[in-house]
Amino acid sequence: MAGAARGGAPLAPAVSTTAVPVVPYERLVNSDAEPNNWLTYSGSYMSHRFSGLDQINKDNVADLAPAWVYQVKNPGLVETTPLVVDGVMYLTEPPSNVTALDAGTGRTLWRWTRPMPSTVKNIGFPRVNRGVAVLDDQVFVGTLDGYLVALDAGSGSVRWEVEVADNQAGHSITMAPLALDGKLIVGISGGEVGIRGFIDAYDTDTGERLWRTWTIPGPGEPGNDTWGGDSWRSGAGATWLTGSYDPDLNLLYWGIGNPGPDWNGDVRPGDNLYTASVMALDADSGALRWHFQYTPHDTHDWDANQIQVLVDDDWDGEPRKLLVTANRNAFYYVLDRETGEFLHGVEYAKQTWSEGLDEHGRAIVIPGTEPSYEGTLVWPSLQGSTNWFSPSYSPVTGGFYVAVREMGAVYFKQDVEYERGEPFLGGGEQRLDGDQAQGWVYALDALTGERRWQFNLLSPPWSGVMATAGGLVFGGSQEGNIFALDADSGEPLWSFYAGAATRTNPMSYQHAGKQYVVMSGGYGVFVFGLKD
Repeated sequence: MAGAARGGAPLAPAVSTTAVPVVPYERLVNSDAEPNNWLTYSGSYMSHRFSGLDQINKDNVADLAPAWVYQVKNPGLVETTPLVVDGVMYLTEPPSNVTALDAGTGRTLWRWTRPMPSTVKNIGFPRVNRGVAVLDDQVFVGTLDGYLVALDAGSGSVRWEVEVADNQAGHSITMAPLALDGKLIVGISGGEVGIRGFIDAYDTDTGERLWRTWTIPGPGEPGNDTWGGDSWRSGAGATWLTGSYDPDLNLLYWGIGNPGPDWNGDVRPGDNLYTASVMALDADSGALRWHFQYTPHDTHDWDANQIQVLVDDDWDGEPRKLLVTANRNAFYYVLDRETGEFLHGVEYAKQTWSEGLDEHGRAIVIPGTEPSYEGTLVWPSLQGSTNWFSPSYSPVTGGFYVAVREMGAVYFKQDVEYERGEPFLGGGEQRLDGDQAQGWVYALDALTGERRWQFNLLSPPWSGVMATAGGLVFGGSQEGNIFALDADSGEPLWSFYAGAATRTNPMSYQHAGKQYVVMSGGYGVFVFGLKD
């Protein structure tokens, strides 16, 4: 139930002339019209992670230098995408804390700290938080212990909080929520514990839950017959990455996680809907309008928790509303986002499990590629050909830019029984690390998936990319390099050594007439601008 927060009190706001940002829904819908701000996790409801700013461009990016750096206060992986609203930056720190900074100087305005119980569970994923959502005069964050919290944008004080699901059963929230018109959409982590996944909507003023859509259908619901026996009860289907939204269609597009147990499919015969799928939901009711399953009966933990990118373009000579995505399973997909019709698919990275896709987009599985008791070598590894980190779509170049992991693994199957709140894996993997693995940034044609260029990384990345109107693509590496590439050719134009691995997504904003690019490295959030 919504009520008084048990979180710690925020730091007193610093003396500031910065007005309290107010973000009505209309600003979120029209976020492309104000590229000086970054208002949602992926930059817009379309999830392009594209900056319309061009002050930093191919001609001057070599003059980029740190303007200021913010060091997070608690050690841990920094996977946040900051939001910037009218001169205020909001970011999360591990495990579930929120900080507001002056976007021009990095000065702390307020900080809200979430006390975390010593018994908190995070099975199958690190103690991270990927960001906040903003709407009106509130900032929203999900917490590792399974709560959703609304904060006052000006002070960091708690307006309301609600328990989304029981953490002791394995539920957590690590994703950035998605704010719509009067409602907040949030998913759940816990796919390695055999939860039953869901997507929720909450009233942004009160915290009241408006609807819940289960990702694993129960008896009598369409799709339940794709689960043998009662296996649906522990079927997983977590929803741990922020979705996309089409305001004109009023449809949400959400990637769904792996089935449970991860690697032993014998105990869950069938396609296991709606795991490893994208679900298109009516934003007002949560009703399922259509779905597309990328990997039926997934036994490699590839899931579909990748960003579903929305593109408006011509298809066969006619305007079409499209959804494009690079899946962990090494295939690139183009769907009609009004109907879910499969339009096109192609292998974009090394894989050894499928002969390709049939006319309906279903993978033609090569026999003998399932996990086994003895071990089965397959590409890609369970981390996939890409992962949670964001791709970027440029409406200028028509390019889909994605960080790619090329790594195989020996997959093992084990017998397992479900126990509430405990790991429910059914096997594991032995990755082919070192010289047998590498990383890339690929530029794909967004409509065909054809590779335009590639930029080699020394090892498989854990960072996303961002394209800009300045003709650049920003990214980062495990070796600690933050870099800018030519969006047309992939030529490296600038780099900065952050001193530690980057594990986040770039974003950009403009403050006082100056463009900045933001990316974390280690415990630092680096903010870059052109030298004066």
